Amino acid sequence: MEQDLPGAGEQVLLVGLGNPGPRYVGNRHNVGFLVLDELADRIGGKFKAHKGGAEVLEGHLAGRRVVLAKPRSFMNLSGGPVASTARFYKIAPTGVVVIHDELDIPYGALRLKLGGGDNGHNGLRSITKSLGTKEYYRVRFGVGRPPGRMDPADYVLKDFSTIERRELALNLDSCADAVEELVGKGLNAAQNAFHAG
Repeated sequence: MEQDLPGAGEQVLLVGLGNPGPRYVGNRHNVGFLVLDELADRIGGKFKAHKGGAEVLEGHLAGRRVVLAKPRSFMNLSGGPVASTARFYKIAPTGVVVIHDELDIPYGALRLKLGGGDNGHNGLRSITKSLGTKEYYRVRFGVGRPPGRMDPADYVLKDFSTIERRELALNLDSCADAVEELVGKGLNAAQNAFHAG
């Protein structure tokens, strides 16, 4: 299986998943948006509405041309804006990197991979359906399992806890570093650098 993004001359689409609107800003489910905000600060630009249905920012990261995209749809409809933005910029699915929350990983831990299932994540399910393939990159930001018997759907739509917020800026920074490593040096290098344990 191909482990690296397309050739250096080609653009890469970096998608952060979340729900639009002020009500959701600090939710665990919106961590993809938060990581994209960190990357946008590094690039030095502002997101603008795009006809593909996402807020986009074009720039350079780790020596490559990148397009940052935040779908303007709700999470479970992310696929349409992702696919249309990828088509507009002529980026193949293997040039798409999706940054999202992951329940099955401890808070703050990172996992990067190419392809795989959606593990019950509605945003990924929608993207896989719209792209017509599972073969796109995922940068998974651990949010941990909900406490007790809390419904996972309720848990991801809650804000990070006070304790989690103490480490959040550091964890977002680390995730942005992992995305840069993936873009600049490929999947194996990023996994070696950021997979703990």
